[in-house]
Amino acid sequence: MGIHEGRPYLLWLPETPPPWRAMLILHGAGSQKENHGDFGRACAASGWAAIAYDQRGHGESPDLMSAEALADVGRMARLLSDVDGVDRSRVCVRGSSMGGFMAIQAAATSDAIAGAIAICPAGAQHLTRGLESGELSMRIDPDGADALAAWLAEHDLRQAVELMASKPLLLIHARGDDQIPADWSEELYARAAEPRKLILLPGGHHRSAQHDAELHGLALRWMERRLG
Repeated sequence: MGIHEGRPYLLWLPETPPPWRAMLILHGAGSQKENHGDFGRACAASGWAAIAYDQRGHGESPDLMSAEALADVGRMARLLSDVDGVDRSRVCVRGSSMGGFMAIQAAATSDAIAGAIAICPAGAQHLTRGLESGELSMRIDPDGADALAAWLAEHDLRQAVELMASKPLLLIHARGDDQIPADWSEELYARAAEPRKLILLPGGHHRSAQHDAELHGLALRWMERRLG
């Protein structure tokens, strides 16, 4: 465990010889780094280094959620790439819900990120609706909510998917998701370039795919093949 530029994080390292692929893990609204320890351990068991960290306004983070959270993804990706044994050219990001939004946006804009896995990714419209209704469980400065909503309005996830270009993108969504409709991931998939993959799970709910051990392995193997 450590803290990097204000972001508390957990680090998992594999026992296999380096160089290692690496995965940055982004939690969703109302969650925290410890909730994705299962995926961090799965990464290490599969030969990946991994970091999960508390986003602003969550867990042990001392600050409030703001638009600066997107820049944090790039900072933490660079931290991960500097870990001894990590292959800098194969650092990926995996996010769920709000974390999926951050993952795709960061992969579209940061040279430090080689590919993205997004689980039931929230769009700016879903996050804005959550802000307005007060349904997002995170610490936000009431005076900064309007600025955060304005920032979200400028970050269309459909455009970000297109900007990812040839970076691998894996989308996973449960058809029974009652918070973010599965057809949203279908729309993102349609806009993405190859290599891309969409996994739609029958039934389920918003958190169905986040902690499925079989999907952990499938996602890592798919990304491994695309990274080479």
